Amino acid sequence: MAAQTPIGAALYTHFGLNSVDYETNILVESGRAWLKSEGSIRIFERLGFPWSLVTVARLLPRPIRDWLYEIIARNRLRWFGARETCYLPDPSEADRFIG
Repeated sequence: MAAQTPIGAALYTHFGLNSVDYETNILVESGRAWLKSEGSIRIFERLGFPWSLVTVARLLPRPIRDWLYEIIARNRLRWFGARETCYLPDPSEADRFIG
């Protein structure tokens, strides 16, 4: 969900996050917000093999992981391209998304 939506803005406020400088990826899990590299690692972990192999990145200290995360986040559209339209889940996946 976009941070600019009412639910997104409420989540930013609830977790005390900067509502002007948006994080590129936030995972809310069991009432806790996971940011940057840890949020991404947790997402990959739940995708199963082979994606779960990304968890080996936890061997790196968090400041280094977050630095690498920020490099990827800044360059992701240039490296991986952008979509013309937003992703819309099919009805079988709808319960995995908020809003």
